[in-house]
Amino acid sequence: QVHLVESGGGSVEAGGSLTLSCAATDDTFSVVCMGWFRQAPGKDREGVASIYGSPGRALYADSAKGRFTISRDSDENTVHLRMNSLKPDDTATYYCVVSTSARCPFSPMKPELYSYWGQGTQVTVSS
Repeated sequence: QVHLVESGGGSVEAGGSLTLSCAATDDTFSVVCMGWFRQAPGKDREGVASIYGSPGRALYADSAKGRFTISRDSDENTVHLRMNSLKPDDTATYYCVVSTSARCPFSPMKPELYSYWGQGTQVTVSS
């Protein structure tokens, strides 16, 4: 059983930056990919970014490309999401996720590929 502890998030004005971090503990030998989903009220969950290995092969949603950067510590158990040029549309609850699937480095981010989810951290961007 992998446990995820998220930190970061908060409120920022449009154009600002935030960094989210997530540490995986327990049974980390099974972790293949780590990443982030987000969900805004009334909207479906959206895969934002994922990373495999360290320094890592990263996948990004179109909405995140050029603004967000995902990175993973050398121990491969901690992942960071640096979010720049934030927009009000980025307002959502962000969830750290872990996949133990061998497919995750090569597939678009689908919720069913990610077995473990953090408790979520709120990001609010004001205009």
